[in-house]
Amino acid sequence: MKLLIVIAAFALVGCSTTVPVVMKFPDVPKELLEACPNLKLADNSPKLSAMLTTVTQNYALYKNCQIKQEGWVEWYKSQKQIFESVK
Repeated sequence: MKLLIVIAAFALVGCSTTVPVVMKFPDVPKELLEACPNLKLADNSPKLSAMLTTVTQNYALYKNCQIKQEGWVEWYKSQKQIFESVK
């Protein structure tokens, strides 16, 4: 009986060691690190259609950049929340 108690004590002592875990915040997806393209400049053409084309292209570039930026913010907030909850 004493031998069983000694063996159980050794087993419990052996299981009590802790291993330090270092958590690392996840890396950012490469798509979210790309810079937004520069907006296009209008030609010196007096035509209204040329100006409208440039404005439309710039609007599309802006909206794409806005979607990417919103994706970055959403990704960061969700990853930070997960990281904080695991601590």
